[in-house]
Amino acid sequence: MWQTRSRIASSSLLTCFSKISGIDGTGLGLIRQHKRLGEIFDIWCLHFPVSDHTPARDLVKLIEKTVRSEHYRFPNRPIYIVGDSIGASLALVVAASNPDIDLVLILANPVTRFNNFILQSLLGFLDILPDGVPSLIAENFGFSQGSPLTEMFETMLNETDAAQMARGLLGELFATSSNMPTLMRIFPKDTLLWKLQLLKSASACANSQMDTVNAQTLILLSGRDQWLVNKEDIERLRALPRCEVREFENNGQFLLLEDGVDLVSIIKRAYYYRRGKSLDYISDYILPTPFEFKEYEESQRLVTAVTSPVFLSTLNNDAVVRSLAGVPSEGPVLYVGNHMLLGMELHAIALQFLKERNILLRGLAHPLMFTKNKGSKLPDMQLYDLFRIIGAVPVSGMNFYKLLRSNAHVALYPGGVREALHRKGEEYKLFWPEHSEFVRIVSKFGAKIIPYGVVGEDDLFEMVLDYNDQMKIPFLKNLIEEITQDSVNLRIDEEGELVKQDLHVPGIVPKIPGRFYVYFGKPIETEGREKELSDKEKAHEVYLQVKSEVEKCMTYLKIKRETDPYRNILPRSLYYLLHGFSSQIPTFDLRDH
Repeated sequence: MWQTRSRIASSSLLTCFSKISGIDGTGLGLIRQHKRLGEIFDIWCLHFPVSDHTPARDLVKLIEKTVRSEHYRFPNRPIYIVGDSIGASLALVVAASNPDIDLVLILANPVTRFNNFILQSLLGFLDILPDGVPSLIAENFGFSQGSPLTEMFETMLNETDAAQMARGLLGELFATSSNMPTLMRIFPKDTLLWKLQLLKSASACANSQMDTVNAQTLILLSGRDQWLVNKEDIERLRALPRCEVREFENNGQFLLLEDGVDLVSIIKRAYYYRRGKSLDYISDYILPTPFEFKEYEESQRLVTAVTSPVFLSTLNNDAVVRSLAGVPSEGPVLYVGNHMLLGMELHAIALQFLKERNILLRGLAHPLMFTKNKGSKLPDMQLYDLFRIIGAVPVSGMNFYKLLRSNAHVALYPGGVREALHRKGEEYKLFWPEHSEFVRIVSKFGAKIIPYGVVGEDDLFEMVLDYNDQMKIPFLKNLIEEITQDSVNLRIDEEGELVKQDLHVPGIVPKIPGRFYVYFGKPIETEGREKELSDKEKAHEVYLQVKSEVEKCMTYLKIKRETDPYRNILPRSLYYLLHGFSSQIPTFDLRDH
């Protein structure tokens, strides 16, 4: 057995990345991921030669030796270990045995328990096969999905429940037919038999030590053909103190070999990439790649087509233009606006900033999008991956300060959850704190403040069951209180209405889709005013000015949209049909602003 080290030059090679092979033993899963991983990691890969039959305990020692060596060289940076199938079991054992080392585990379809009945049945099945059968099949007949040979094997294996695992294995091999010649060459019968014995011993060891693992862990689960994964043990892993799960419903057992699976993107979405002992949401953030941006754009295509957003901004001469031309190119810039229902406006705004101006808008978001207590009924973290891939940051004074210091473009919503989860009749009503410190912090960096307003959600949904209605229903009331208790209250220093930021999902029904409108007002300068705005009263005056400008922007849009001939979806649809779906649909006249 030997170990390879592969390094690709990069300015951010600050973490070590070890890949432990799965049942194939070759490290093939890293081939598709190697180039992207090499841009941000120093890569090591553990390889099992065909003739090597090293026991599980010795494999663990070899991995530990490498991990401890890297930790000795760079004690302040994390070491990432990616293991799939058997490799996941080995990674868990290493983590349990080395609690003093900062490890991040990425486990793809982890196997932590083996069914002895299935094992004995499969071993018996393999024993009756001649030694050269796998390679003969690959060389003389070939494999492909839907071929007569494939169908024959599937029919044969379907006849007995005891062969379920073999069926899963062969089915997955068929699904990855492009790698079939290589896989078949490294799967002689004695090697496969040894792999199964290795799986049995490694999974038993991992299962016995699983509860002692304290490493940061990300589990990647395929949605189909999980012929080795034990659901009971996955639930045990979910309960680990620092564990998150990402599910891939349309993928199979060999997850890292399949098209469309980008491990770097997965790590970024989950905010698992860090250079030091703790995650820094600003310095550890990696910009979206063109592919990630396209993927994000595709995810918003339907909403964009239905709402046909109108984006307006204000030039230095006070002229209103239909573009983001009035938005400064250089930061730091703070955009302060209102939340529509469920905060649905942020995706459209962030997408437009990237498309039109190539500006990444870092939104300050509620902490519930980044952390979840074990056993909590808060939504799954995967729901917020899109927000995180485009740069959302947990709202806090320190993160706000760091963003401005890095000359970022930052979006802030003083109304927070209370504004995004408003009640009936509260559309476009601001729920801002009585006082805010953001003006004084902004002035320290001379950042521009751009107030903006968004309207249009009342043309999309009808509120039928708001917070007040739900609190009258006992089981919903209990659920709201439980979820709110698990979350973070950001307004503990406030009084009255703003203290209540209970988390709930408003009951809404869709309407015939209307249109979104976003209007960015004229920038408010703070450069050279740091001494003036260090005074609380002066800063409060600017804060009230910002709030007033946001209200003016919303009022302007609510009035002007009444004259938009394309406010309703029917004329917009006809326009698309006549001019193409990539065309910009006209809106109200801007000349009489």
